[in-house]
Amino acid sequence: MGGVEDVEPPSKRVKVSSGDSGGNSNSAFLIGQGNCSLSNPMARLLESQDDEVVGSKGLIKKAEIVRVMAEALYSLGYSETVARLEEESGIPLHSPVVDLFMRQILEGEWDESVSVLHKIGLVDESIIKLASFIILEQKFFELLDEDKIMDALKTLRTEISPLHIHDERVREMSSFIVSPSQNSLDGTSSKELKLESRKKLLDELRKLLPPTVMIPEKRLVHLIEQALVLQKDACRFHNSAIGEMSLLTDHQCGRDHIPNQTLQILQEHDDEVWFLQFSHNGKYLASSDGDHLVIIWEVMPDGHVSLKHKLLGHQKPVSYICWSPDDDQLLTCGVEEVVRRWDIANGQCLHTYDKNGLGLVSCAWAPDGKTVFSGATDKSISMWDLEGKELECWKGQRTTKIADLGINSKERELISVCKERVILLFGWESKSEKFIEEDQLITSFSLSDDGKFILISLSNEELHLWNIDGHTRLVAKYKGHKRSRFVVRSCFGGLEQAFIASGSEDSQVYVWHRLSGELVLTLDGHSGAVNCVSWNPVNPHMLASASDDRTIRIWGLNRVKADSNGSHCNGVHHCNGGT
Repeated sequence: MGGVEDVEPPSKRVKVSSGDSGGNSNSAFLIGQGNCSLSNPMARLLESQDDEVVGSKGLIKKAEIVRVMAEALYSLGYSETVARLEEESGIPLHSPVVDLFMRQILEGEWDESVSVLHKIGLVDESIIKLASFIILEQKFFELLDEDKIMDALKTLRTEISPLHIHDERVREMSSFIVSPSQNSLDGTSSKELKLESRKKLLDELRKLLPPTVMIPEKRLVHLIEQALVLQKDACRFHNSAIGEMSLLTDHQCGRDHIPNQTLQILQEHDDEVWFLQFSHNGKYLASSDGDHLVIIWEVMPDGHVSLKHKLLGHQKPVSYICWSPDDDQLLTCGVEEVVRRWDIANGQCLHTYDKNGLGLVSCAWAPDGKTVFSGATDKSISMWDLEGKELECWKGQRTTKIADLGINSKERELISVCKERVILLFGWESKSEKFIEEDQLITSFSLSDDGKFILISLSNEELHLWNIDGHTRLVAKYKGHKRSRFVVRSCFGGLEQAFIASGSEDSQVYVWHRLSGELVLTLDGHSGAVNCVSWNPVNPHMLASASDDRTIRIWGLNRVKADSNGSHCNGVHHCNGGT
């Protein structure tokens, strides 16, 4: 069990180099204009209720919540109920002038609708211009569709052009005069299609006009969804399908929604288990140990994990494993040795990658699965085709003896520990370089599935979460696990990767809530240091841990509670409130 300080590692103990609708608007909805005179009894009642609030916090205006409810009912098809609600509350969904405006749009009364638009009470002239433009644009194309070319030309010249906005679009519209067949509304001459086109125009206007004038579509649904998401994010134990959340109670999960019970102990390894990783499809688990052995395990439909293959051939301990994008093949890397490529179906070695006089220390697949990468002891990184031809080699301080090598598929970046305290993000096509500098020695790292975050394990017993999507920035820190001498690996996991898990030298597995940074669980069971953890990417209720005690533990939900709440096995267990 050599330490990090050892000079000749060959091990996992390799010397470790010491972040829609309802936008804000100040535009006022003025009732006292045109057809919306305050002499109207409904308008007077609405004005009197403007300051009336409901709810214990005094935050919700009665008039607004009634209008939002009315819009929700209308969108669900309960128009008669909306009429009754307006009558009983004295609060209209829209003012009479807005109702008139909407009717004119649907009936194609373009000149009248533009005139009424100026009476709605908008104080932002730019919004009036934009709304006028899209109304007149619809008028223009409908005239073209009716072969009224001269009327369309007149609309373009005397009504649209004087607005002096969207000049490029105006020039494009001019081309339709010459070639009417290019009309973007071509084929809308039927009554049904024309009405559908006008409804889309009304939706555009709804997004453009202030919400005080026209309630955004499905505003109540948006608010409820927002509340559910906030409740879910605030729940430290949420690890189940959000579709099962209820509106009838506040959402709260219990600890039993996180893997917390040992369901299986795998004991096929005869030496310390250093590394393990689930396949992308969650159907397989690969593990390696200090006795040069790699094992492929199969996750059965009922969640039971069984031995599939023992892979023999490495002459040194295997410190790193990487699944191909399609999970049909596996790369394994011995400590300063070679990289081997294996076939998962039959367990055969397909190719061995090596460099004369150099040992390989890490491996990774390109996103297309047609090339592989490896780090070497001379600190270079090479790219190979599948048959072992070295396609490119990037020399210099590209990597250290840390076995981790990551791929950001979106940015086509190689990620490696290039110096003791520095992570390199290297674009192998663009040749771009970005760096993440830490104050402490980096011992390992892992990437989130979406490639936007990197989790870095440090020698001072901290995990740092960095956002690498664009400008790199530190977003969270996690503490609590123990690490003094050995390489201890961590991972993302759970539903939507809402959790962080890590091994620890005190024989426990530590689990944090990713968003809050709160330590939510420690898992006891191993009798030696826990070197590596891996969360099944498909089943959020399956976690695996590898230990110096020569075992792999498969953690899951308490079977009794899981059976009482509904079957989960190798699928996603659903949550419908607190436990």
